Amino acid sequence: MKGEHVTASSDTEHTIQKHIQGCIRNDRDSQKALYKHFYSFAMGICLRYTNDRLDAAGILNDGFFKAFKNISKYETSKAFMPWLGRIITNTAIDYYRANLKFADHVDIQDHENIVQVSSVYDKLAYHDLLALVQHLSPAYRTVFNLFAIDGYSHEEIAEMLEISVGTSKSNLFKARQKLQEMLKATEAKTYQVRNSEVDRNLLEVRLNTNMQ
Repeated sequence: MKGEHVTASSDTEHTIQKHIQGCIRNDRDSQKALYKHFYSFAMGICLRYTNDRLDAAGILNDGFFKAFKNISKYETSKAFMPWLGRIITNTAIDYYRANLKFADHVDIQDHENIVQVSSVYDKLAYHDLLALVQHLSPAYRTVFNLFAIDGYSHEEIAEMLEISVGTSKSNLFKARQKLQEMLKATEAKTYQVRNSEVDRNLLEVRLNTNMQ
């Protein structure tokens, strides 16, 4: 079984590299195949940076267009997914800079002295985290994604978004606060729903008891 898994993985990688070579030749079928294979991966990135699937789809298509345009620059000795992921992420950032402004432009120079909110995303499933992140303001959402999920430093984020390092730190801090608030609200609603279910079950038991 282990050998079969390795073979399957090797076959998949071989197919991907074959499609990449086809994309370098501007072969439409290869482009469609590569798009289909990495669609879910790329869409997952886009959804983290947008409010809805419509905007995410626009970023996705622009990202793949850039990837196909620059695919001859891809080094085949390296993994393709991280290369594509960086292009998709950069496309999302370009979209942010072109359409939105940093309304939350508070600069915290001494951010290290502020008590950090716990990493709420550590205890969430990915789809739950995505749902919460999409409710953040664009400024908070973008910095949170870049720092907490994609692993960029505040210095890198500041350069990418053309903001100060202090603003990046401030928006990350506020994003975590907002996520914590949303998580608590979600847990409160879940608790209320569970209590309602318990009350309803007790009522059904009482009714059934009275009927007997």
